[in-house]
Amino acid sequence: MAKKKMHLAQFLVHGPTYHSLAMWRHPETAARNYDWTQPELYQHIAKVCERGKFDMVFFADLNYISDTFRGSLAPALRYATQAPEHDPIPLLSFMAAVTSHIGLGATLSVSHHEPFYAARLWASIDHLTKGRAAWNVVTSLNHNQAANYGEQRQDSETRYERAHEFIQVCQKLWQSWDADAVVMDRENAIFADAGKVRRIEHEGAFFKSRGPLNVTRSPQNGPAILQAGTSPKGIDFAAQYSDAIFAIQPRAEDAANYFNTVKARMASFDRRPQDCKILFGMQPIIGASEAEALDKQALHNSLVPLDGGMTILSAHLDFDLSRLPPDADMTERREPELQRLKTRYRKASGAAMTLAEVAARHGQSVGLPQFVGTPGAVADQMEAFMATAGGDGFMLSPIYCPGAIEEFVDQVVPELQRRGLFRTDYSGRTQRDHLGQD
Repeated sequence: MAKKKMHLAQFLVHGPTYHSLAMWRHPETAARNYDWTQPELYQHIAKVCERGKFDMVFFADLNYISDTFRGSLAPALRYATQAPEHDPIPLLSFMAAVTSHIGLGATLSVSHHEPFYAARLWASIDHLTKGRAAWNVVTSLNHNQAANYGEQRQDSETRYERAHEFIQVCQKLWQSWDADAVVMDRENAIFADAGKVRRIEHEGAFFKSRGPLNVTRSPQNGPAILQAGTSPKGIDFAAQYSDAIFAIQPRAEDAANYFNTVKARMASFDRRPQDCKILFGMQPIIGASEAEALDKQALHNSLVPLDGGMTILSAHLDFDLSRLPPDADMTERREPELQRLKTRYRKASGAAMTLAEVAARHGQSVGLPQFVGTPGAVADQMEAFMATAGGDGFMLSPIYCPGAIEEFVDQVVPELQRRGLFRTDYSGRTQRDHLGQD
């Protein structure tokens, strides 16, 4: 019986740090003259990941510098806790120009834009990438980001009601051009058949849009949709619309619960389980021997200051953790802001973690499990995680850049292919093609 093949995506940020606050300081990053501001770096990463036959490279994005920890911008700027971040969307066209297959995804929040703008932007990117675009649809839940747009942070109910209508308006706009609307009849001076282009005349609780979109139907009829929802409302949104979900679950047992919850919820929307792939985050640390890999792990983790971990965790929770003692048991906290990451507050054994332990882990990997060892051992850990979690694959986050990405592609991917766990070539050209390949 053929083994289920994994899907792989590479996590990126247009900034000096990704999940790891050590990344910008790491000697392997410094040795490569890493300049995160330049498009050539991301073109190189895209080519490496395409050589590895990844489904996609994917950019997270935030539109703020956090002042949540201690009420100051200083910690976020000192430790580069996902700050600064440049807009990743312009990079997608740069990366598409030097690749031909790999999917290209980025985050755009629906909380501070209008559907027509987003629909036009993503249809254009889908054209420019020849059907390889993917949009990570998020709502903004940090007060800093809302303030940057002169708005108040909305409650969860309102955010997701608005998000549902937002994506539905985008879908109407993408469908406002039939696939064969452009006829290009030069002899009779007919560029497009007006009977195959429609207004949408949308009027809802949050948005009005007349349409049609002034972009022709794109190769995928709009981008593939990505999501990372973990709350019940986020899971509902992802189960209804997403082609893929990125999930952070440090423990395989918790990952299994999440996987089963999402797949069961998809049935409520008449979707098949295979219609949405769930990719769990991991941070590979690879060595020629187990001892070398453990040394690399120790070095990397030692480069994350505890206050840096406190800063990024405070930003993600939108709660100032300086208000709590470092030895606080995080599983016992009752503050509403601290409930979102409950599954990340336990060790692999299931034991509770203190605030200092959680903050350290968050600064090292934002809760992604570290898979440490030789290429074969890392492949073993990936296989074992999937066997327990039932996931569809992994989102990879490096400890230094771009070297850790190259190591995984050159050392672990061949091992996964040898075991029949990963594709040896692409079978299609669009982002949805790759996600649909089993």
